[in-house]
Amino acid sequence: MVTEHRFDRLRVRVHESVPALVRDAATLAGAVIRDAIAARGRANVMFASGASQLEFLKLLVADSAIDWRAVTGFHMDEYVGLAADHPASFRRYMREHLSALVPLAAFHGLQGDAVDPAAEATRYAALLEGHPLDLCCLGIGENGHLAFNDPPSADFDDPLGVKLVRLDDACKAQQVRGGHFATLAEVPPVAMTVTIPALMRARAVLAVAPEARKARPVRDALLGPISPSCPASALRRCPQAVLLLDGASAALLGR
Repeated sequence: MVTEHRFDRLRVRVHESVPALVRDAATLAGAVIRDAIAARGRANVMFASGASQLEFLKLLVADSAIDWRAVTGFHMDEYVGLAADHPASFRRYMREHLSALVPLAAFHGLQGDAVDPAAEATRYAALLEGHPLDLCCLGIGENGHLAFNDPPSADFDDPLGVKLVRLDDACKAQQVRGGHFATLAEVPPVAMTVTIPALMRARAVLAVAPEARKARPVRDALLGPISPSCPASALRRCPQAVLLLDGASAALLGR
């Protein structure tokens, strides 16, 4: 069973279990991708990394009804200074869980180890301008971040498409708990991220946020003020977005 709610302009679907949530996410994402291909012959899709996205991606890449040869893929963040083969690299995550498994038309990665990170951010922003997103798939961080737009650096009116940010300690701690790094000191202090306005410009935005560890940021995003203090609250301004929760991640929302 799924229950549906509205928080300002955001549609929220709450499922009884994580498997039900990821099935719904894969169904919704697959439909958007197929519709874009039918309408324009191609689809531009941005994908998120992280443990919360694994089961969703597994189902999505198994969807034989998607013509992946017509899909151009992007991702939304990367650590500055990290090589593409580092275990914590999001380019590596995308290769292992997406681009090595389906025949994409292209996958454009953020080159975190570029000699000039600022120039790389500009290059990637231009790529996104030239490939308007049909679908942006994202998660919500434990500090409420979207991509690497942490509360100290999130800007709902950011003029940039991609920027360099310093990661806050809460974000670094999430990366350590996720097993990507052994200590906070090992987490690169600077990252590249697609900005919130660039994420929200997609024709469809699909937020996947399962598990109890997301309950607090989900509550803050949906019941608190729409403010960069909880970057995920920007979803409430986005009529083309849907947020998928399970019972655990929705537990603090009340009735």
